[in-house]
Amino acid sequence: MPKKIIGRVDKADFPTLDLFDIDIKIDTGAYTSSIHCHKVLVDSDTNELVCLFYDEGHPYYNGKEFRFKDYTFAKVKSSNGIVQKRYKVKTTMVIFDKKYLISLTLSTREDMKYPVLIGRKFLTNKFIVDVTQKNVSFSKKNK
Repeated sequence: MPKKIIGRVDKADFPTLDLFDIDIKIDTGAYTSSIHCHKVLVDSDTNELVCLFYDEGHPYYNGKEFRFKDYTFAKVKSSNGIVQKRYKVKTTMVIFDKKYLISLTLSTREDMKYPVLIGRKFLTNKFIVDVTQKNVSFSKKNK
C-alpha cells in the first residue's frame, strides 16, 4: 500500500471520543502520540479510566466524559529529558477518509497550540511527512 503524504499539521476525527476536526501536529521527533485530556482519574469502584476532554482554547473539545475499561501505562520522555508515566488508551482516528486504530497517551496539553500530537509509531509505514504542507487530509475531507 503506498504511503500518503501528510503535512506538518492537519485535522482529524476521533469518532469514538466524539471529537471532530481536531487540530493535530505531526511530530517525527516523538515516538508516541498523545492527546490533551483535561482530567484523568481511575474510578475506584469500577477500575475504569475516566477522562474529560475539555479545553476553552480548543473549541471542538466538547467536555464529554469517557470511560475506558482497557488502558495501560507508557513512560514518555520529553525533549528536555524528563520521563513521565502516562495513561495510554486505544481509539480510532479518521484521516484521509480512512479509519485507523491509534494508541494515545493522555497528557495535559492546554498550553499547546495543538491538542493532539502524532508520533512516529503511528506514522511509520503509513505516511511520508512533507513539512512544507498543511491540512492535506482536511482539504480533501468529504464534508
